[in-house]
Amino acid sequence: MRRIYAYIISVLFTHFSMISPLVAQDTIDFPLKLKIGLEVSGPVEYYTNKNILKTEGFISADLDEKRTVILSAGFVNYKYSQYNYDYLNKGYFLRTGVDFNLLNPEKSQGRYWAGIGFHYGLSRFTSETPSFSQDNYWGTTASSIPTRSSWGHFLEATPGIKTEIFKNVSIGWAISLRILLYTGTAKDLRPIYFPGYGSGGKKTSTEISYWLTWNIPFKKIMVITRKPAPEESDDSGDNGSAASQPATGIRQ
Repeated sequence: MRRIYAYIISVLFTHFSMISPLVAQDTIDFPLKLKIGLEVSGPVEYYTNKNILKTEGFISADLDEKRTVILSAGFVNYKYSQYNYDYLNKGYFLRTGVDFNLLNPEKSQGRYWAGIGFHYGLSRFTSETPSFSQDNYWGTTASSIPTRSSWGHFLEATPGIKTEIFKNVSIGWAISLRILLYTGTAKDLRPIYFPGYGSGGKKTSTEISYWLTWNIPFKKIMVITRKPAPEESDDSGDNGSAASQPATGIRQ
């Protein structure tokens, strides 16, 4: 009977020692969130520079602890004047893409974000030159260019950070690095300003933005923060057999 009990205990011990690595791992509950954000520097800038009014907001949803899909939209009303011409431009733009959080889940905890986003941007706008003048040999020529509608698109990468300052309220900033793909006009007729992109005369542009974000938790997922260490290989076979020799010798 004792041998039976010893055999059962040995089998159970072996069984639990085999499954223990599967549960010997660290996990955390990670909150996934819907986020609604507003870019705050555009309206502030308008008070110091009446020539440009820019508003922008976004909505995003976490796919997991690292990836977030995002859709942003905005409106720009731009004016420019100098001694011989006036220029007007206004329109809407959209951006969509994926943001990647480079912080590990233990540090981010769904409250902190430091990473980079990759987005595609599309802009639809109108531009016009109400008046311009040019001096030449015969005098001064004055004219205008009527309103015309155009569209264009671009790509951008946006490294940045966000941090939660109050429950479900975050602030942060991002630097947008943009590459122009198409302006909707001929090369010599590029718009002075391109809503959502910046200067239409440049192939690349940069911009810094500041965000106020409202976070809405909608789901929690379990994230493994440390995987179990692999079992060490058992190299004691030879040693075990060697160690058994003295025992055999003693029994003899």
